[in-house]
Amino acid sequence: MSNPEYRIQAGEYTAVITTLAAALRELRHRGRDLIVPFPADGPIPDFRGIIAAPWPNRIPDGKYTFDGVDYEVPVNEAERACALHGFAFGADWTLEARDESSVALSCTLDPTPGYPFNLHLSAYYRLSAEGLHSRVTAVNTGEEAAPYGVCPHPYLLAGPAPLDEWTLQIPAGSFLEVTPDRLLPVATRAVADHEFDFRTARVIGGTEVDHAFTAVAFDEEGRARMTVRDPGGTGVGMAWDRSCPWLQVHTADKQPPLPNRLGLAVEPMTCPPNAFNSGQDLVRLEPGAAHEASWSIFAA
Repeated sequence: MSNPEYRIQAGEYTAVITTLAAALRELRHRGRDLIVPFPADGPIPDFRGIIAAPWPNRIPDGKYTFDGVDYEVPVNEAERACALHGFAFGADWTLEARDESSVALSCTLDPTPGYPFNLHLSAYYRLSAEGLHSRVTAVNTGEEAAPYGVCPHPYLLAGPAPLDEWTLQIPAGSFLEVTPDRLLPVATRAVADHEFDFRTARVIGGTEVDHAFTAVAFDEEGRARMTVRDPGGTGVGMAWDRSCPWLQVHTADKQPPLPNRLGLAVEPMTCPPNAFNSGQDLVRLEPGAAHEASWSIFAA
C-alpha cells in the first residue's frame, strides 16, 4: 500500500510531499526536476528528501552521552557502524493542514531506550513564485531536556549534464575533515588552498565530497545561499537561516552497479556529525521549549 502524499503548486513550481518521513518526493520548475525524485511506492532510496531528526548525520556505534547518562541507539549504517540521520524518517507523519500551495505534517517521537525523550515534530512546506520554503519545528513535550538536531536531505539536480560538469558555489570558509573509512570527525580545516574551496563558483570535476562545511557566510537578513549550475544554463539553489551553521554536501558517489553521482546532496544542518557526543552546536531542548529551522530550494 502506498503512502499518502500531497501535491502542491504555485507559479511555475510543483512539489510532492509524502507522509512517509515528511519527505520531499518531487520538486519541479517549469516541468524540470530540481531534485532527484523517488517512486511513490516502496522505500525511500538514499534518504532522499527526508527530514533527518532528532539528529542529522552520524553517531558512531550509535553510542552517546547526554547529561552524564550513556545511551545507545540502533545502528542503521552497517558498513560504517553508525546511527545515521535519526529515526523520524521511519515515521508516518499526519496531515495537519493543506491548501493549493502548502502542506503541514506532524509526528510524535515516542521515548525509546536509546532516546527516552518526548518530541513533537512539525514540517511545513510552502510553494511561492520564488520556490519551495520549508520549516521544521520541534517541541519538547516531555519533562527532561533532550538533545536535538535536524536537517533536510534533498539531492539537487542542476540539469541534464553529468555532475562533474556542474558549477558549484558554497559560501563556507571551513570544512570538517573526516576519517576515510567511517567519515567520523577529525578536525575543522580552512577551505583555502583545498579542493573543497567553492567560495567562488567553479566546476566540480572529479572532486568527491561527503563533508560538512561551516564558517558559513550569512547576509544581513541572516540567510546563506548556495547554487549549482548546469553548463546548459539551468541551475538550482538552496538558502537557509542561521539555525543551520553547518552544510553537509555529498556528490553521491557510488560503486558499480549502483548509479553514481546522480545528484548533489545538500543538507543545511543545525549541528555537525557526532554532535550528540561532541556537544558542538547541539540543541539542548528544554521541557516545553521549541526549536525552528528553515530553508528554501529554488531554480537558479
